[in-house]
Amino acid sequence: MDSIQIQIPSLSENIRIVESFIDNAKERFHLNDDIYGNIMIAVTESVNNAIVHGNQKASDKCVSLKLHVDDSTLKIVVSDEGPGFNYNTLPDPTAPENIEKPGGRGIFLMKHLCDEVHFEDEGRTVSMVFYLN
Repeated sequence: MDSIQIQIPSLSENIRIVESFIDNAKERFHLNDDIYGNIMIAVTESVNNAIVHGNQKASDKCVSLKLHVDDSTLKIVVSDEGPGFNYNTLPDPTAPENIEKPGGRGIFLMKHLCDEVHFEDEGRTVSMVFYLN
């Protein structure tokens, strides 16, 4: 298994560092364009959630990303230093009463773009798994 990781302060402008991290992973692990697009959207969404909702944009708190690749899967783990949240009680963004709301689609998107999504540590850590075959 091969892994790379980074840690960034909780500032929205650091999303570009995350995008470079994904670009480097694409080159290093020869990811195809289909999976690369899904990874880019899911991971930037996850990191943005960690910055805004998890760490409440506190620049003294960090978001860490770890990427692990083996023969059949690519797993990305995003962690923040926030209070966590109950991921089992999130409103459905496709429900009629929520369809016009601007937020609430990030995790829904992640679940559709990834092959597996797991929350740990009371919601402070999300693992996104992509099948490579």
